[in-house]
Amino acid sequence: MKGIILSGGSATRLRPCTKITSKQLLPVYNRPMIYYPLNTLIKAGIKDILIIIAPERAGDYLNLLGSGKDFGAKFTYEVQDKPRGLADAFIIGENFIDEDNVTMILGDNIFEDDFSEDIKNFKSGGKVFAKKVSDPERFGVVKFDKNMKAEEIVEKPKEWLSDYAVTGLYIYDNRVVSAAKNVKPSDRGELEITDLHNWYLKKGELDVAIVSGEWIDAGTFDSLLRAQILAKEKLQEKLVI
Repeated sequence: MKGIILSGGSATRLRPCTKITSKQLLPVYNRPMIYYPLNTLIKAGIKDILIIIAPERAGDYLNLLGSGKDFGAKFTYEVQDKPRGLADAFIIGENFIDEDNVTMILGDNIFEDDFSEDIKNFKSGGKVFAKKVSDPERFGVVKFDKNMKAEEIVEKPKEWLSDYAVTGLYIYDNRVVSAAKNVKPSDRGELEITDLHNWYLKKGELDVAIVSGEWIDAGTFDSLLRAQILAKEKLQEKLVI
């Protein structure tokens, strides 16, 4: 199992704080934000990790994280010149993934849950994680049937479909690379990861699990504040880095 942290983007919603640094390098209590997704991967035993970054911040990541030796891991870096969508990460990471399975986590996603067993026990297909939210229109949304089996996943639906959002943690087998290459850009001009979810879902190979603990997509000042509190009150004893 390989790991990817997608940590690009310009984070305009967090200006002026992100005018001089990357969102994922901002402090969340006593650690840079990226330490939390790193912790999720390393705690699950993933030691070979690709970090995808924006070109103007490459030096900052290298100074902070280095080769990964200090974390007992190996870090590889790739630059995403422009935000072309989450699915683009698997195309960028094609050579890195090679013939292995891969877990990708977004660099601004912070979880209370421990996903180590989900990652260690993964065999093939795809597995994503959903969480009930109050603002599902901001996310990819999964609709379940009466047995809580996923029926469809829609990116930022204009009409109410479900209040379960797909979180920023994805486990896939290596077919995700070829699937990503066949994704057509959306109206936003991005390669939507929802299309990858549905590719596996239509094959009957997508497992959607429910997140029980807190999940924060720390892309706004309000969610960043919530992340600070979560990190201080609940996450410190769960960190291995």
